[in-house]
Amino acid sequence: MNQTLYSLISTLLLPIMLLRLGLKGLKTPAYRYRVSERLGFVSATSKNIIWVHCVSVGEFRAATVLIDKLIKDYPEHQILVTSTTPTGSQAIKDTYQDKILHYYFPFDLSLIVNRYIKKINPKICILLETEIWPNLIHSLNKNNIPSLLINARLSPRSLEKYQKFAPKLAKQTLNKLNVIATQNPNSAQRFIQLGTDKNKVIMAGNIKFEQNPNANKKHTEAIKTIIGSRKVVVFASTHKGEEQDIINAYLQRPLDALMLIIPRHPERFNEVYKLAKKHKIKVLKRSENTSSENYDMLLGDSMGEMMSYFEVADVVFMGGSLVATGGHNMLEPAVLSKPILFGLNVFNFSEISADLLAQNGAIQVQNADELLHEITQLLEDDKKAKSLGDNANQYFTSQQGALDILMKQIQLWV
Repeated sequence: MNQTLYSLISTLLLPIMLLRLGLKGLKTPAYRYRVSERLGFVSATSKNIIWVHCVSVGEFRAATVLIDKLIKDYPEHQILVTSTTPTGSQAIKDTYQDKILHYYFPFDLSLIVNRYIKKINPKICILLETEIWPNLIHSLNKNNIPSLLINARLSPRSLEKYQKFAPKLAKQTLNKLNVIATQNPNSAQRFIQLGTDKNKVIMAGNIKFEQNPNANKKHTEAIKTIIGSRKVVVFASTHKGEEQDIINAYLQRPLDALMLIIPRHPERFNEVYKLAKKHKIKVLKRSENTSSENYDMLLGDSMGEMMSYFEVADVVFMGGSLVATGGHNMLEPAVLSKPILFGLNVFNFSEISADLLAQNGAIQVQNADELLHEITQLLEDDKKAKSLGDNANQYFTSQQGALDILMKQIQLWV
């Protein structure tokens, strides 16, 4: 596949992408709003723009240390932060209010990205992790606007897909970037294998290690009031299929603790609530904000409280890893020295998960039955649980330093 074919396919898919937004909007109305921004209709600005793109909540949380540093070091610039999902958009607005400019990210069609870039005229575009958009990067390059892919990662699975379906397009696109700053040496090598000029690739480390996320004390106290004195097992960022497997295993092996499930996507809150009810599990919603000992499961149907959920946890399972999603960020519970478990599907965090396992900072399980077995053992062995959490925290602090490297790279181009 080349640039022309990619652009043609993208154009033909535009009606489907718009229809998909509409269908998503049936469950989550926010998907129907501000569609014009996705089509490139944003307000023109005469300010010096530094553009940072974070696709969703996870990437945005990782990027906050960078965004904070950009706001501090470049007071004469306006920081634009874009996202793709409504949850990411809400997190950006809640965190920064009017301190930054915020739009949705444009669809990657030449006409749209050209219009978008002409309106905002950024001095630099900083893309996070896996945000490789051929038409956008081509347009930035054509307009002599530096583009950096930072906190970049490329899994063996993604490398194989690029090599199989679009090796030429991938090579052309990656070489139009000015810098690719990777999370780890393995990702650096994979980008070079795809044909990236090795002089463009640097190993900067992972800015997720620069975070020092704090739980909101008010939220934490409210949750503590709900759970009382019981031990708590947090099942964080779960996906469709995982809750069913976890509940099935729980029915066979009930925990001597409160089961706190936080689905990854808000539109699934009611689905998971009904699932628990169907299996006759006594479930309470966090949003009800009532205290009762007469329940076995708490549904985390709130936004912006994940660190508070982690803070009250005795054990944490990171979701998206019992299904083929690739897992979610294990570092947030590691900051709080919590014992962490995850499944086999952690390809989005392959190096981090491997490092945690090597340093006895996490436990990996094959299925939900094994997960409940390991959780039971941790609940019964406080010493083992504490050791696991302490090791996770030590690993986290040992990996810091990426932010300084990234800022030095950005300074070269702004």
